[in-house]
Amino acid sequence: MVQKYQSPVRVYKRPFELIMAAYERRFPTCPLIPVFVSSDVVSEQKSPDGATHVIERRCALDIDAPRLLKRIAGVDYLYFIQKNSLDRRERTLHIEAFNESFSNRVVVHEHCSYTVHPENENWTCFEQSASLDVKSFFGFESAAEKIAMKQYASSIKKGKEIIEYYLKELENDGITHVLRWAPPATPTNQILNGEVVILICVCVCVCVDVQADKLDADWIRRYLGELTPMQESCLIRLRKLLQETHKGKIPKDQHVLRFLRSRDFNLEKAREALCHTLTWRKQHQMDHLLDTWQCPQLLCDYNTGGWHHHDKDGRPLYILRLGQMDTKGLVRALGEESLLRHVLFINEDGLRRCEENTVVFGRPISCWTCLVDLEGLNMRHLWRPGVKALLRIIEVVEANYPETLGRLLIIRAPRVFPVLWTLVSPFINENTRKKFLIYAGNDYNGPGGLLEYISADIIPDFLGGGCMCGIPEGGVVPKSLYRATEGLENEEVQLWTETIYKIASVSKGSPHEILIENTEASSVITWDFDVCKGDIMFSIYHSKLTPHPPKKDPLGSHGIMGIGVNNVQLIDKSWILGKDYSLVETSLTCREGESIQGSHVTRWPGFYILQWHYYSTPACTASSMPRMDDMLASLQVSSHKCKILYYTEVLGSQDFRGSMTSLASSHSGFSQLSNVTTFSSQSHSSSTISR
Repeated sequence: MVQKYQSPVRVYKRPFELIMAAYERRFPTCPLIPVFVSSDVVSEQKSPDGATHVIERRCALDIDAPRLLKRIAGVDYLYFIQKNSLDRRERTLHIEAFNESFSNRVVVHEHCSYTVHPENENWTCFEQSASLDVKSFFGFESAAEKIAMKQYASSIKKGKEIIEYYLKELENDGITHVLRWAPPATPTNQILNGEVVILICVCVCVCVDVQADKLDADWIRRYLGELTPMQESCLIRLRKLLQETHKGKIPKDQHVLRFLRSRDFNLEKAREALCHTLTWRKQHQMDHLLDTWQCPQLLCDYNTGGWHHHDKDGRPLYILRLGQMDTKGLVRALGEESLLRHVLFINEDGLRRCEENTVVFGRPISCWTCLVDLEGLNMRHLWRPGVKALLRIIEVVEANYPETLGRLLIIRAPRVFPVLWTLVSPFINENTRKKFLIYAGNDYNGPGGLLEYISADIIPDFLGGGCMCGIPEGGVVPKSLYRATEGLENEEVQLWTETIYKIASVSKGSPHEILIENTEASSVITWDFDVCKGDIMFSIYHSKLTPHPPKKDPLGSHGIMGIGVNNVQLIDKSWILGKDYSLVETSLTCREGESIQGSHVTRWPGFYILQWHYYSTPACTASSMPRMDDMLASLQVSSHKCKILYYTEVLGSQDFRGSMTSLASSHSGFSQLSNVTTFSSQSHSSSTISR
């Protein structure tokens, strides 16, 4: 497996030329990096005007590895080739490095660059990327990979310290400024105000554009906290992967980091979980929950939870008097849907409060503290439908809001609590369970109790503190407000079943098509879809004939799902392309995990057909004989299925403002980039007029 590393942008608030002077001092050896033994110049080239300087060095490294492994490898040092390309005119330094030793067994490639900060020409940016591929190493592949990653992470961590060390050394030598490069002066006779002047051409700094997928290391420390180099790399790489598949709609860095932490920085697992959450958020319009959710009056009257100041770490504090809550009454009166949406609203509100506290306290705050008072908890809280609703809520929150709970303080736990804990704990993530602190009786007043985590001046009055707490005491929900039992049992949680987005399965040879009848020229057809599984080809057609939607499969009326029930085909097989119907957009190939938004400005009234059909990678043509993998794949019908989540809308030309503003997902408050772009770079249809 290839290991990769990508650094954030590190900023030195010093001019490029001074940084280069410090960088040169680390050769031929660097005492700050013990493994860096020596370096010899292999080749060196300079341009006549001194603008460019290319130097190649052979560097010896003494890797900290077990002596047995060194004896098996038969070497004491590992040798790397490093090529530095300095361009003083453009003010850039590019560094390429690769291993010379064991290059047929291990492939190491590194690229570093020093460039001018795009917003301040007196600052310098540094970036670094690397890859490691251990193909074979005398049967010690795993050990060699771990040693290499450990050594590399250690060197990365010292990178900025080394430059700062040599900058200090320059300062001690009285060097605090280095002149920029300028081409040799060429005298030119030019009369200006009656005097002869010498015209000197000065190079203009070319700033490197910092792309949207780059993060500043100082910003990471300020808003995300201290991360190891490898954790920073995972964050940068995951953001880049998301930007490739979710154009302009990725979540904020704090949320990306939560998913990485919840998966122990396993990049693939975090990406898969986060992509599922992004689809879930879009499908159920979660980005608008804070603005659209209206808490039912009954829940306002009988709910026993609310926000209350913050803990000693600056985390928002949520207090829930669970023992005083009539969980059975709330479930019977409101159903699971309202309770689930309210819990999700609390989570969304908690994320917003964390961002606010990060600004207020000047340090990264990414989670909140929850104080649960169990006084009054008894067997009525173990009502089976209520426990079922609780488990379902926990499941949704765990999947979509990982690492948002910093600490859970459970106080005044009664004897019945172990029974509830036995039912609930298996559904709670192990990392989350470690954050639980449980106090029985009045133990919360002793050492290690509430005062350890919450300031005395905000301890609620009902816990013996002097702070008035406005959280309701709850009470018993009147049975007259209960809904019919049959209605509750038959109710489906709309959060999963009711949405403006639709799901369709696309099988090989059976595309999915939707019909749009257009009566006004210049109206705009918009679409927004995610490819949840497989690869598909997306096309839009204009029909001169009237398509007839297929009749429902008669088997469906007997409860048997007919073939292709998830597919609607409108284009008759007898139709001729270019005569009966025409392609008005270049077909777009969409890969699994991609999120596509686009629009088409119509020119003619009539019928338009949006089509998604199965796309398969062309088979290998290197041999005329079929491969065994291809033969087996052809027998697996299930492998030729794709799944899409889509939404379409037709807008009048006067309502279309050149963006996907009609699609709720493009308003995403959850995405830090939604205000920059909401249009898929993969779709070029917004400026295309059908012909």
